[in-house]
Amino acid sequence: MSKLNTSDKFLDLSDYGRSFGRFFALQLKETRFTPIHVTLLFGISGLLAIYCILNQHYLAAAFFIILKSGIDAADGELARLKKTPSYVGRYLDSVFDIILNFLFLMSICYVSKTSIWVALLAFIGIQLQGTLYNYYYVILRNKSVGGDATSKIFEYKTPKALPGETQQAVNILFGIYTLVYSIFDKIIHFLDADAYKVKTFPNWFMTSLSLYGLGFQLLIIAFMLPLGWIEFIAPFFIIYSLLIFVLIGIRKTWIR
Repeated sequence: MSKLNTSDKFLDLSDYGRSFGRFFALQLKETRFTPIHVTLLFGISGLLAIYCILNQHYLAAAFFIILKSGIDAADGELARLKKTPSYVGRYLDSVFDIILNFLFLMSICYVSKTSIWVALLAFIGIQLQGTLYNYYYVILRNKSVGGDATSKIFEYKTPKALPGETQQAVNILFGIYTLVYSIFDKIIHFLDADAYKVKTFPNWFMTSLSLYGLGFQLLIIAFMLPLGWIEFIAPFFIIYSLLIFVLIGIRKTWIR
């Protein structure tokens, strides 16, 4: 099952790990490995990247950050190949992402001796950027004929567990998900409450928006680390957040 139908597909600059993810998922299709196992694996890759940052092995850190993005694409691909969509996997993936994002920035700021307040502002900025990308992308996916509707535009009600998962696990992970993401969802929805009324988003707009996708954010970090620009990473993402208002302005002005 594709996330989008053919006419709605766009060049997603944050999805560079998709080819590797699809290849990796194909190797696991006939095995006992589940998408949850793959999600745990990308978490391990992220932790290895953090370890390398703390020990100033920046090239290795960049490798594990890129690897994390590739493996991150594989869990969803494996779920589609095995036809086992899962709310547990969907929420666990997102919870791991936000935890790793926080730890990435905290470790970067610890090594570069950046202020904790700058680190927190950068973290908030990264999450708002990613939330804007996901907000518009999920709207497009839900409106796309034959697209993936596992993710919802408004996550306010615990979903019913799908076959192969327990309702208790869904309840727990949904609770954690809403706890850590709801504030960012509310801010973005406040800034563009009418976005869900749009029939579709042009491909050029979605490609521009993908600059805020998690994969592209991590690619920027992986690029800056080996170049010795670690002290500029947190300030960059704070400034980078200004593009939020540009993208929302474009949507409100020209895409209705």
